[in-house]
Amino acid sequence: MTLDPRTPVLVGVGQVLNHPENPSGAHDLVDPLDLMVQALTAAAADIDGVNPGDPCPLGTTMLSKIDRLAAVVSFTWRTTNPALLVAERLGIKPTELMVTATGGSIPQKFVAGAATAILRGDVDVVALVGSEAMYSRSLSRRFPEWNSPEWEVQDPSTTPAPQLFGKELEGLSPLEIERGIMMPIHIYPLFENARRARNGWTIAEHLEQTGAFWASFSAQAAKNPHAWIQTAKTSSEITTPTPQNRMIAEPYTKYMVANLPVDMGAAVIMCSYATAQEVGVRDDAMVFPHSHAQGDDPLHISNRKQFDRSIAIELAGQRALSAAGVTIDEIDHVDLYSCFPIAAIMGAEALGLPLNDPNRSLSVTGGLTFGGGPGNNYVTQSIAAMVQRLREHPGDLGLVTGLSWFATSHAVGIYSTTPPATPFRAIDVQDEVDQFPSAEVAPTLDGVVSVETYTIIHDRDGPSKIIAALKDASGTRSWGIIDDPTSARALSGTELIGRQGTMNADGVLTLH
Repeated sequence: MTLDPRTPVLVGVGQVLNHPENPSGAHDLVDPLDLMVQALTAAAADIDGVNPGDPCPLGTTMLSKIDRLAAVVSFTWRTTNPALLVAERLGIKPTELMVTATGGSIPQKFVAGAATAILRGDVDVVALVGSEAMYSRSLSRRFPEWNSPEWEVQDPSTTPAPQLFGKELEGLSPLEIERGIMMPIHIYPLFENARRARNGWTIAEHLEQTGAFWASFSAQAAKNPHAWIQTAKTSSEITTPTPQNRMIAEPYTKYMVANLPVDMGAAVIMCSYATAQEVGVRDDAMVFPHSHAQGDDPLHISNRKQFDRSIAIELAGQRALSAAGVTIDEIDHVDLYSCFPIAAIMGAEALGLPLNDPNRSLSVTGGLTFGGGPGNNYVTQSIAAMVQRLREHPGDLGLVTGLSWFATSHAVGIYSTTPPATPFRAIDVQDEVDQFPSAEVAPTLDGVVSVETYTIIHDRDGPSKIIAALKDASGTRSWGIIDDPTSARALSGTELIGRQGTMNADGVLTLH
């Protein structure tokens, strides 16, 4: 096959992890800038197939050719232009410096945008890098006597200002904010419990199945040298509350939610096929993006017709597969975005992937609980891991998904060491998604209401609050709250879906 010299190709990936067994002082702490520099240095070394500390002339040459350098926005470190600091540390001068918008789907979208720009000839070498050091930040606050150094922060007037990649979303409606439904841990359990009701399972049956599914992710993390938790957990260990694994929001324990306090970084380097050849990148190190598709479900969860289904990922998955000329059965390796079990389950069901296929895991990292959840940068980690997996299995196909906010904005990418048969395509399915109906929502509902789904929030003292999606006889939805620890404790562990009650104008729910 004669390749178009503008064909985009991933040539270098790097992942870094700081997880000291027994941290004892400031020497065990890192900052996000250090992790980003280390990750991009590791990606350069990867081009040469050497360890990051060894000489890497090919990688150094590629770094010097970077036209566009983007930094994934951090949860813990906000500075004006992080990509500029990375470039200065490495002594490189990219023409374009970017910072991404917030969202777990952004790294996959960035790779797709970079691939498109390379194919058009707008840029030639692109790098994406990100990190989180929430673990170090937590330790430094817990042990102020360690005198850990301050993280570098630029003046707001620093120039050049970075370009913004992506768009910031207002992910919560005024009603959701008013009722205190604001955090992922308030919302994803609602989706999870809605799935239980749809399938007609008891709470025990649901926990058993979800625990087994999540244990398969833990088993993958145990094989991943870059994972945060590398000891495999059993289903029972995952679902049973203990002092080390407390209940967060029913049915989710700590081992069922994204693990944010991590020190992790990752980077990817992409370029045109012509430049890869010119620099001398090995053929067996090249991984080609084949296709990409993206779309958004209704921005606010209140308007979702069905809480445990994503129309956007269904359509994006279909279009990405079609553009690559393959079916889901031909995909060999998968990494589904997995901040909570339901996020991965919704992705699997939308794409037609069995949940417990012994021959095809749904994660190459172990997911955001066990692999680690470095904020907006997780998908950079998963793309890096997928590149390494595909190099180990030449000719195989890999699929990566990302999502932002509350299973809101989705992206699907397909990759292989085999060049694509047709030029890379990035597809937006938004017009198709918008054809589907949304739910009617009202601040209050008169008369008898029924619980559509719910969760019981726990603090460290136990159950504290109940959040419930309610519907009236017409099918209009609203949000009800029981902000009373005594009632929350009494109802903890019981099935509330289908229970009837009434609500007042402030959203206070009274169950019958």
